[in-house]
Amino acid sequence: MNVKTWFADIEINEDGSVAECSPCTQDVQQLAERLLVFQKDPKQIPPACFDPVQNAIECGFAAGETEYYSLLQQTCIAATRLKIKNSYSPDLRIIHAVEALDDIDEAANLLAERLGIWYGEHFPEAGMLTENLAKFVAENGLRQDLQQDSQFHETARSSVGMEMDAEDGAIIKAFAADLTSLYERRHVIEAYIHKNMEQLAPNLDEVAGANLGARLISMAGGLQSLSRMPSSTIQVMGANQALFKHLRGKATSPKHGIIFNHPLIKNSHPKIRGKMARALASGLSIASRVDAFSGQLNPAIKEKLDRKVRSIKEGN
Repeated sequence: MNVKTWFADIEINEDGSVAECSPCTQDVQQLAERLLVFQKDPKQIPPACFDPVQNAIECGFAAGETEYYSLLQQTCIAATRLKIKNSYSPDLRIIHAVEALDDIDEAANLLAERLGIWYGEHFPEAGMLTENLAKFVAENGLRQDLQQDSQFHETARSSVGMEMDAEDGAIIKAFAADLTSLYERRHVIEAYIHKNMEQLAPNLDEVAGANLGARLISMAGGLQSLSRMPSSTIQVMGANQALFKHLRGKATSPKHGIIFNHPLIKNSHPKIRGKMARALASGLSIASRVDAFSGQLNPAIKEKLDRKVRSIKEGN
């Protein structure tokens, strides 16, 4: 009987004695890699009657029980380190990037609101918000610093806003520059998500778009997890509060969750949004499964969804 263990390949006689043994070296890193292979394949686990310690000693792998357990401990620690090191999968990159976008949006919204109030009291006629306002202030500073060729030069001269001195201008300009940098970082991360979605989940990217597809992967906890979800679950992902109200009998069943942001649903008449949501969720479910198990773009998925959408719009 041929038995494979984490420390050797052993041929055992019918009486349980070792007929032939090919022990591994005591290189902990190689042993850890071998151990991880066995963990993935339960068929290679030795029978219950097998005594690993005794066989390791007979094979010459270990001098005694103490050395065996010492090597086993080191190997398990090394194997755990390897598993942690290899756990950073491509879909984990997308999850972190999506969460980073959410953090940036939260911070940028707060800072943009503060800048809008602060600069608005000085130059309310500017009429800009968020990123546009941040860029404007970072480039121009106070209204009295505007160049004559600026479209706001004349408006600034007759502004009813409060006056600010040079010190105020330096502070608010630096504040706007920091906010602008935050928006620029957001654009970089968004481009990073688009690039990774094209590589990791081309079908999901094609059907949902990079932003929505990445958010679905993030909410599911990974592409593999998303691929195992039924389309009915994907349809209501993100509608937790509405779903809990429905389960308590206080509201009707939600028709859609985060997939509402898809143009197919968002731009549809309310009467057909439920059908659109089911069709889209079905397409997303198929797309995620193809991406998880093949990773190759299949245009037929999008074409089938387009036919279903036309059928819904025509009332069939």
